[in-house]
Amino acid sequence: MSLTDILSPSDIAAALRDCQAPDSFSPKKFFQISGMSKKTSSQLKEIFRILDNDQSGFIEEDELKYFLQRFECGARVLTTAETKTFLAAADHDGDGKIGAEGINLFIYR
Repeated sequence: MSLTDILSPSDIAAALRDCQAPDSFSPKKFFQISGMSKKTSSQLKEIFRILDNDQSGFIEEDELKYFLQRFECGARVLTTAETKTFLAAADHDGDGKIGAEGINLFIYR
């Protein structure tokens, strides 16, 4: 399964266009534009599984900086500031990584 099986390719493209400039990435806005904020919990878990590059069950800081590239291989890398802000917002237990539940809570709050 790929992200385009769950999310519209045109919505993904629009979300990536919105954050092309360095330090312009907003996770909440990206989730809204891409359509992730309208997905069910089970669909979000599948998206999370796809984004979890090493299949560890978590998205760590090193993986998170390549978040946009998981949607399109030519997308930019998140800046250090964007990565740290994203991690801090979705890491609810402070362990330095994001679990599927963390992404779900972050998207829906």
